[in-house]
Amino acid sequence: MNAIEYPFWVWAMFFAIVLIALFVDIGIVNRKAHIPSRKETFAWSIVWVGLALAFNGFILYQFGIGHAKLFLTGYLIELSLSVDNLFVFLLIFTFFKVPKKYQHRVLFWGIMGALVMRMIMIFAGAELVERFHWIIYLFGAFLVYTGLSMFKDSEDNFEPHESAIVKFVTKFIRISKHYDEDKFFTVKDGVRSGTLLLMVLIVVEFTDLVFAVDSIPAIFGITTDRFIVYTSNIFAILGLRTFFFLLADLADRFHLLKYGLAFILTFIGVKMLLPLLVEGLIMVTGEGGTSGFAVFLQNYRNHVYEQAVINISLATVVGAIAVSIILSLIFPPKKEEETEAETEGLEKKAT
Repeated sequence: MNAIEYPFWVWAMFFAIVLIALFVDIGIVNRKAHIPSRKETFAWSIVWVGLALAFNGFILYQFGIGHAKLFLTGYLIELSLSVDNLFVFLLIFTFFKVPKKYQHRVLFWGIMGALVMRMIMIFAGAELVERFHWIIYLFGAFLVYTGLSMFKDSEDNFEPHESAIVKFVTKFIRISKHYDEDKFFTVKDGVRSGTLLLMVLIVVEFTDLVFAVDSIPAIFGITTDRFIVYTSNIFAILGLRTFFFLLADLADRFHLLKYGLAFILTFIGVKMLLPLLVEGLIMVTGEGGTSGFAVFLQNYRNHVYEQAVINISLATVVGAIAVSIILSLIFPPKKEEETEAETEGLEKKAT
């Protein structure tokens, strides 16, 4: 089912839910800049996840179990890949020394920009895949490369002040070196200029755009249904602000999650390349082959195992996330262990 085949009222309902949720969040609950409490963060995390699951229930009721599984798989993939965004956002906020009470505002407008950017990228990508199906193989190869690259234990750090986007923006926009409460623009001595908060917002938007280059091809590996791709993508990033504050204090504990994400990207990339491999094997075994393997290949090409593939994809994504989180908790970071050992040593010397 293509996006065009979904009734207009379904799209209207989706956007209404998103806009109402954002209005309640930023217009009522977070109208004044403040540092969210842990209780508030947990509550809103439940709200955003519950909203996505409720929408998944609607898809199940309206369009069937197949579409519901695709949405849930896409949502989990985008949500897990978004965790990488959170770590980079944390680095950006730390570098620019953004006061915690203003971080929520930056993330809100960052997500508003993402709503538009991702719609353009998703619909453009889906159109390209529909017109030039071979592009899906390029996406697959790119994901395999990205996933394998993530397995490398790189110590490279993102340096905001050295990024090309910062240098580019400061060439065309006058940016002050200070914050003016939660304003993006300020007037000083009759001159209007952007505040440092505006620069942070631009860097966050650019970072999300870069991450979308990975995450959008990843969900195309599950389905090219524009409605499923876009809605699962948006529901995943809607809760980013809340999850940022929730994970900010726990970022180091989930140090193995990046390997889980690397495995997911590699798995999806291989899955996208499988049809090409199957076609090659059919050419070798013969179009009308009667062996069990030949029949299996032909059935795969004819989408006989489509539901099984969806189930395997969902189980793999859930399993990879769960295992990487559990292992992160069982095997804490080495730095943490070394710090604890040093503390114990000092305590022994003191006694």
